[in-house]
Amino acid sequence: MNKGSIITTVLVFGIISLILLGSLLSFILLQLKTSEELLAWEQSLYIAESGVAYYQWCLNHGIEESCDLSKTYLDAEGGSLGEFNLTIVENVSCGEVIDRNISSAGHTLKFPDGERTIEAVYGRVSVAKFAYLIKDSVWAGSDREIGGLYHSNGGIRMDGHNQSIVSSSQNEWVCTDSFGCDSCPASCTLEDDLCMCPGVFTTTENPNIDLFSWPATPFSFEGITVDLAQIKSKAGSDGIYLPPSDTIDVSADGYHLIFNNNGTVEVRIITSLYSNWAYSSEEGWHYDYFRINNEYFYDTYTIDEACSAVFAEDNIWIEGTVDRKVTLASADLLEGSKDTTIILVDDLNYVSSDGTDGFAALAEKDILISPSSPDDMELRGIYIAQKGHFGRNHYPNNLKSNLEIVGSIVSSGRVGTQWTSGSSVVSGYAQRNNYIDSKLIYSPCPFVPYAEYDYKIIKWEEVE
Repeated sequence: MNKGSIITTVLVFGIISLILLGSLLSFILLQLKTSEELLAWEQSLYIAESGVAYYQWCLNHGIEESCDLSKTYLDAEGGSLGEFNLTIVENVSCGEVIDRNISSAGHTLKFPDGERTIEAVYGRVSVAKFAYLIKDSVWAGSDREIGGLYHSNGGIRMDGHNQSIVSSSQNEWVCTDSFGCDSCPASCTLEDDLCMCPGVFTTTENPNIDLFSWPATPFSFEGITVDLAQIKSKAGSDGIYLPPSDTIDVSADGYHLIFNNNGTVEVRIITSLYSNWAYSSEEGWHYDYFRINNEYFYDTYTIDEACSAVFAEDNIWIEGTVDRKVTLASADLLEGSKDTTIILVDDLNYVSSDGTDGFAALAEKDILISPSSPDDMELRGIYIAQKGHFGRNHYPNNLKSNLEIVGSIVSSGRVGTQWTSGSSVVSGYAQRNNYIDSKLIYSPCPFVPYAEYDYKIIKWEEVE
């Protein structure tokens, strides 16, 4: 082989080697760039998440109005890595923010086109997280089926079936005859003729005692007192306001409200009521006037979706099917001469159970079930008796079959919808089932009080 052939061969193989080396280097550089882009893609998600977390911090510190909606994201060494941009949409009803929809778009500075977006909904936990929230001591009978948190600042005798935590703020309490402790139960002790019982106890095998908790932190009922004057003001300007019924008709005894499934409410004026011989723990034996005798049609109102608040300056009787999220309040804020009551006449249901509809009833005093209530009754919503209690008085020879409540009961006084004599049910509902409405926990009706004030993520998803 001559020198020319050797040189040609070397040049050919050298060129091939350079081409292969160049291709290899290009492949390596492409892989490095791809790896950097993949890393930046992941980092963009973290940056977007940090935007969501940053706004949550702003909300929980009450400084959301001064929070930057665009912010640089720093790496561990303090260098600028990327940035996020926030878009906030508030869900407002009656001027009150119910929850916030947050969109956070994040990207790295090196690869700004690799942006990723997270959408989150922030809300606060309302009292709808509780099946029952009671200030006074209470006895849950053996027929009870309770699906949800059950809390009392007093003592609890839980003889029913519980599916969640039952908590009392008491370490021990005096269980009296009215709680069935005329003979002191085995789990309690007799001290100086007083039956002293644990904060939560049972006399049946029905409950899950592993879910009993006491003494628990007392719940601040003062902290959830609803500003009825605020509801009245909003209802007067943007919702529905009903003045004292006797200013319309001197013979009036209150209003009868029937909610219709088309977003309207029919209002009737009650002119006379039947009396019923009744017993309650607060008043003893007495005559009450909760059964309608005569009434007449007054008007039909359309409930404004922008402010679905109804305020009546009188006692009110309610029933029907609710369309949209409605808050109904009853209080006497003019003269303050009486504490008003809400009477539940018949079923209260929703058009839809997907969370778009809801109901909250707030009474200055009591929320009571009428003596003429149906044999099988269904109630949906949040029922708050601020100064009084939720229940049904004892009416002799007035025994009903089944009461189902899907929602929450918040009551200052002792709750009771069944009355017994010995081991026999003599009045009220023989079977009672309670379940929370989880869709109202973070997205309640306007003016429903909160159980917790920090904002939490209700919903989180990445969007294209």
